[in-house]
Amino acid sequence: MQFKVNEDRLWANIMEIGEIGGTEKGGCNRIAFTDLDRQGRNLFKKWCEEAGCTVSVDGFGNMYARREGRNPDAPVVMVGSHLDTQPTGGKFDGILGVLAGLEAICTMNDNGIETDAPIEVVNWTNEEGCIFRPMMGSEVWTGLLPLEDALKMRAEEGWTIGEALERIGYAGDAPMMDGRNVACYLEAHIEQGPVLEDAGEAVGVVDSTQGFGWYDITLTGREAHAGPTPMSSRRDALMGMSHIALEVKRIAEENAPGMGTVGKVAVFPNSPNVIPGRVEFSADLRHPNGETLKAMDAEFRKVAAQIAKEMELEVDLELTVLRPGVMFNQVLADRVEEAAKATGKSYRRMYTGAGHDACNIARFLPTTMVFIPCRDGISHNEAEWAESEHCAIAAQVLTETLVAAANGEIDFGEA
Repeated sequence: MQFKVNEDRLWANIMEIGEIGGTEKGGCNRIAFTDLDRQGRNLFKKWCEEAGCTVSVDGFGNMYARREGRNPDAPVVMVGSHLDTQPTGGKFDGILGVLAGLEAICTMNDNGIETDAPIEVVNWTNEEGCIFRPMMGSEVWTGLLPLEDALKMRAEEGWTIGEALERIGYAGDAPMMDGRNVACYLEAHIEQGPVLEDAGEAVGVVDSTQGFGWYDITLTGREAHAGPTPMSSRRDALMGMSHIALEVKRIAEENAPGMGTVGKVAVFPNSPNVIPGRVEFSADLRHPNGETLKAMDAEFRKVAAQIAKEMELEVDLELTVLRPGVMFNQVLADRVEEAAKATGKSYRRMYTGAGHDACNIARFLPTTMVFIPCRDGISHNEAEWAESEHCAIAAQVLTETLVAAANGEIDFGEA
């Protein structure tokens, strides 16, 4: 195709929205359901309407900016990501995918490109999960989480999600997935890892997802004075957690390329001279192979129970989320690969190590993702950074694939 996205426009948009919730260290703090989230949404809505799109909102606050096609009844082609960030997040995680989708539409407008099917740019609500669980917008949209249940979820401060959406003005009535006719979904994102940068490659064609399991664990022992209590008679919940945390690391390393993380810990009573009587903590296990992930889960449960027994602790282990890895639509990924090749830049096929809205949607619709490098592989950090050139390449690949999909040039088949 003889057109090129506007790199300067895309970069200016990324930088401008990054000022909403901007931090002193150059990152962004724009948590879902906050006033800053509302401001970011409002700016995105303004840009979409200026590009000739109509913007609608569903009952969970997901936003849809629609560019009409010649046949408004044709299955819509969707593209997007999220605008919310971590408390100390960056300017690119999620934001790139939304604004690259908008740039694709602006590029079509600039070049007078019409499509048979409509195209919609989506901003999914609460992908980051700083307050509640992550990837909720697409989880609710696909029906994996009922809307009624999601709206009733209550934050520690007492408000519910439904109340928060009303407060920020983003509680709508647009249909969820089962009320729509959708052809496919595309999402661009920074890699959030070092693979592309280390290899000197500009594009990742993402054709599969890594599965993951999240756990909430509580160990209960016995509080006691740190001075007179002999080591042999202690029931130290924190020491038990430390042993289990090391097992998370071991299980991941022995199942390469598996991942294992203990990311959240609460110690009670959290006093320097009291042996901890209770510890609540999280564990995260990941692997691209579903059978291996199941084996990791079984091993983790076994060793956690064994450690608790040996250290005379009570253990409550709950698997809160289990998402097996899935294959993306290979025909759609092949088309993304064609567009990546056309840029003249180096690329690779790869899986996503992080969870994305695309991972939920791929269970129901033809889906794939486009990755670009991020500096030092850093994300969920104020130092997160992507180069302007790479952002434009992502938008270029998206645009060419979107036009092909919306003109019926991709036969998704059963792939």
